[in-house]
This record gives sequence, structure tokens and C-alpha cells, in this order.
Amino acid sequence: MINSEDFTIRLQKIMEFHGLSASAFADKIGVQRSSISHILSGRNKPSLEFVMKVLSSFQDVDLYWLLNGKGSFPIVSNQTEIKKDLPEKVAVSMPKSSKTSEIDRIVIFYNDGSFKNYSNS
Repeated sequence: MINSEDFTIRLQKIMEFHGLSASAFADKIGVQRSSISHILSGRNKPSLEFVMKVLSSFQDVDLYWLLNGKGSFPIVSNQTEIKKDLPEKVAVSMPKSSKTSEIDRIVIFYNDGSFKNYSNS
């Protein structure tokens, strides 16, 4: 369970960092202005949809930091250093066995540090 007061403080830090008012923040993430007002005042708790909109609109916000205050804000990107160490193409090999293997999970990593997890369940 997230602490609504602490969540509100972290939300205000995001707005201050990006120089946004509550109404500009609402417009940027695509929610009604009253939604931001209600969350900031403590009247409403943020929904999962709200949290996901914040994360998709602000690439420098970490999920665990936003929800629990663990981690840091803004996210420091080391992508340029990581890219230097990665080969340009990656070969994928499947294990050779007589049994048919099924794919359990596929994870796709994007350049902006986000990822999508597809599970076979």
C-alpha cells in the first residue's frame, strides 16, 4: 500500500523539476485537472492508470521511487556507456534437445530504458 502523503510529495517533486503547474502536469499526462487536484489534496488515491500515465509521460521517473520512495529521481541514464559494451547484433540460439521447448517469457528493452514483458501465462 502506498502512502498517499508521500506519493503527493513525490508528485510535487516531479512537477517542480519539470517546471509544471498542476494543470500543465494534468494536460501532459492526459488526465482531468480535477484528478491532480484531488490527489494533491489527499481526497483521492492515485489509480494504476494514473501511475502508468505518469511513467509513460516522464521517462526520468522510476516506478519504485514514485510508489515507495526507493531509488532516485530523476533516473540517471547510463545508456551511452551500456551501448558501448553491447555488440551491434546479438545472435540467439535455442537449446538443442529432443523435447519441444515452449517460450515462457519474452522481454523487449527499448532505448529509453523502458521495457515490455510478455508472459505465456
